[in-house]
Amino acid sequence: MKPSLPLFVRTALMIALGIALPFAFHGIPNAGRIFLPMHIPAILAGLLFGPLSGLLTGAITPLLSSLLTGMPPLAPVPIAVQMSVELAIFGLLAGVLYRVLRQNLVLSLIVAVFGGRFAYSVITLAFFPLVGLRPAPLGVVFGAALTMAVPGLLLQFVAIPAVVLAYEKLYPTKARKRNTAQ
Repeated sequence: MKPSLPLFVRTALMIALGIALPFAFHGIPNAGRIFLPMHIPAILAGLLFGPLSGLLTGAITPLLSSLLTGMPPLAPVPIAVQMSVELAIFGLLAGVLYRVLRQNLVLSLIVAVFGGRFAYSVITLAFFPLVGLRPAPLGVVFGAALTMAVPGLLLQFVAIPAVVLAYEKLYPTKARKRNTAQ
């Protein structure tokens, strides 16, 4: 059985979730940076609906959220742009790897998360001169990006597999049926 909604509608729903989910964390100071709630829909879109859906969800969500809610900000530091790149990489990698690695969910998630955090580190370094900061070593920025996000990464490693497995139980794919039949 396949979901009856077209891909663009499922992607739009993930974008809407990416805008709405952070509101659950707004009562906690810096919760967005710590728990990374906007990341979850981008990764889910890639895993569940494919690389294009993940890429679009990741690229559009932070920018649209910034325009609608002011978060993440576009100025003085363009965090929405940084996140747009990061989340697009998350969604794209999750979607590609999940298919290439024959639905190895954990490995796909780990590589996508590290790839997205690496992209975030690179784009952060690119913005340093624009905001008057001296460049730092990429390893330092990447390490800080990972360290700061540990609670969010833990949340992702718990929530995302649970959602993907539940979804695939409801809507099994041909590849998943073949893998479980062997």
